[in-house]
Amino acid sequence: MSIPITAIITDHKRRIVKIKAEMIREEIELEKLKQQNFIIETEKMKLELEKMKLDYTTGQNHVLELKK
Repeated sequence: MSIPITAIITDHKRRIVKIKAEMIREEIELEKLKQQNFIIETEKMKLELEKMKLDYTTGQNHVLELKK
């Protein structure tokens, strides 16, 4: 009983293709997670900036009231 070398090579190539396909799927999932993280971080920074603006304008009102 012997297995033809072409069958061995073909099986090996199929396994490599399956592994590469799985790697690409995982890379796509990772990129999706990175994009979601970027969006979340951007929204967080926007909220922090708004808070800083509100704190700044509130602080200016207090300074104006103290000067009167």
